[in-house]
Amino acid sequence: QQQQQHRLNAATLDAPAAASAADLTGKIPDCPATVWNYDDITVDEVKKIQVPAECPVEWKAPTGSEAVDYFVENRDKMLSELEKYGCVWLRGFDLMKTEAGFRDMYTALGLDPCLDPIHTSGLRAFASQSDAIYEEVNKQSLRQHYIGLHQESTHKKTARFGAFVCFKPATVTGGEFLIADAAKIIRDLDKRVLQKFIDNKIRISVSNLDLDFVKGPLEAPLMSTARSLIDKLVAPKFDMDLEMIYGSDGNPYRLQAIEQTASPINRHPDTGMPLWFCNIHNHARYLRDNRPCAVPEVGMTEVYFGDLSKIPSDDLDHINDVSERNIAHIPMQSGDVLLCDNYRVLHGRDIFQGDRYHAVTWFRGLVQDRSDQPDDDTSNSKPGDFLNKAINKFLVDSF
Repeated sequence: QQQQQHRLNAATLDAPAAASAADLTGKIPDCPATVWNYDDITVDEVKKIQVPAECPVEWKAPTGSEAVDYFVENRDKMLSELEKYGCVWLRGFDLMKTEAGFRDMYTALGLDPCLDPIHTSGLRAFASQSDAIYEEVNKQSLRQHYIGLHQESTHKKTARFGAFVCFKPATVTGGEFLIADAAKIIRDLDKRVLQKFIDNKIRISVSNLDLDFVKGPLEAPLMSTARSLIDKLVAPKFDMDLEMIYGSDGNPYRLQAIEQTASPINRHPDTGMPLWFCNIHNHARYLRDNRPCAVPEVGMTEVYFGDLSKIPSDDLDHINDVSERNIAHIPMQSGDVLLCDNYRVLHGRDIFQGDRYHAVTWFRGLVQDRSDQPDDDTSNSKPGDFLNKAINKFLVDSF
């Protein structure tokens, strides 16, 4: 474990050169499995967490004209800062103002790209597939939708790192990136509330399908058929072990796609630090209903306790308050990058006006830790792409 704890501090001399960037289309490895380790976490341990006050820590360009060699030379220190603070804000670099330059930067740091955890769902569009760069939520139809704090994670898959890049900030106003330290959030939660979530765990509903139109003498067989079809044809594309359940939120005609029971806390896979590992700030329906939200009903999410019972609004208000107190609002400018430890920090996005172009690449780890076995799974980056484009065109774009 000591070797794992310090792997970010040791750069390899044979890190890949940025000059020979290959086309990654159809070759991006799948997102790695979520590393779960939470059984022995206690509230008393959580309250003793000590972390630096800064998150993110800023790294300003000396002149702005620094090239790839600068990142190779400073790789050790940047990765060490990432491990210590959870997020490094690279500011004022011209190199990352283009997709190619952004890729040169992450390649120089030895980061190993992977697919988004829910790539196969079709809800993640590429900005540049050849460079493994996904577009962030820039659509005009979602500019007034507040994206709450979350890790890019499901119960099954979690990206190890992420690099968020700003190619163009919002042309009118808003669109600040949100960052919060998961160690601070879990530390600051009320002991009673935290223990309740540790004991009860959570389940997340990721979609609603309202079937009120089937009311009548044939509603039972029609509802059964609908659940069976969605379970067989749609749910597998999300690769999330979803269970299709009617009536969890009190609407007997609403079919929800619900993830399996999960812990809202977890240990960091390298340092062992206890973390708030829960997307409730973004996914809880009560919180979404009380802030700007532009998502239609089919895309509305919900969070329940593990037994599918309702989470009290007082608990949600408390989690929201603690989360908001720990949010850093980051006014990223063109060429700025946020290097994020996806276990250690949660991210989100404020509402905006005008045009905005931000993007992200997810990483399964460092190239130096990559398996050289020929069975690295790239299957999800190939046949699913047609479906991804179709869903983004006809479903996501319509939101």
